[in-house]
Amino acid sequence: MRLRLVVHRPVRRLVQLYVGLVLFGASMAIMLRAGLGLNSWDVLHQGVSERTGLRFGWVVIAVSAVVLLLWIPLRQRPGLGTISNALVVGLAVDAVLAILPQMSSMPLQVGALVAGIVLNGVATGLYVGANLGPGPRDGLMTGLAARGHSIRVVRTGIEVAVLAIGWAIGGTVGIGTALYAVSIGPLAHYFIPLFAVPTAPKPMQRDCRDTTLSWCLHTGHGLDAMQSAHTPRERGDRVTPTPTPHESDDHVQEPLDDSAALRSRHLDVGCC
Repeated sequence: MRLRLVVHRPVRRLVQLYVGLVLFGASMAIMLRAGLGLNSWDVLHQGVSERTGLRFGWVVIAVSAVVLLLWIPLRQRPGLGTISNALVVGLAVDAVLAILPQMSSMPLQVGALVAGIVLNGVATGLYVGANLGPGPRDGLMTGLAARGHSIRVVRTGIEVAVLAIGWAIGGTVGIGTALYAVSIGPLAHYFIPLFAVPTAPKPMQRDCRDTTLSWCLHTGHGLDAMQSAHTPRERGDRVTPTPTPHESDDHVQEPLDDSAALRSRHLDVGCC
């Protein structure tokens, strides 16, 4: 039987991926403008940006490229979502920062911080749920974990190391950093299953003895399967011969019941 590789729901996956990545970049910009602390990677991005004078979004892209280089010895394979993550998030951050002013009012800052964290969780669920490849940083974590280390230990070690480096070079660490650390896990746990694109259903395993020729042809089983369906079974099952008109003068052919008539119509049209 010929096998075909089918991408299940490609339009939804692509739309969900890029909407999620744009929202992820927007959430980073909102938390940055709130000024109450960033997540560990953004602490690093901000520190590098202030040290080099580069735009925040360009630093995000550059760090993503460096992290992707670390995939090579780990033998990780990037997907479309991986490359898109490395590019789109940084561009989205700079676009939102260009139109979003710095916040100075504490109630506004707190509201922006909470909104940014929740939006980050939603965005994570969207782009991860599209299942088109992990982000560069997530792939680094899974690649190291595949070497026999605990995911919990690897993730914690990466986050702490990145946070320490970012804080040392001038990144902002504050209440937002702690709030993000304790919130993103539950948010991702809720939103990833919510937005996960269902996988392609497996073809139903059916016996051609119990179905029509149209189904066998439509599903690729072909004439061979249909012919074998109407041959005696290997266990020695006896086949009752069909009486012919000349065997009995009193023989009268009975009309087909509804199910038989339905099967005959399937055989005539040849498709279902």
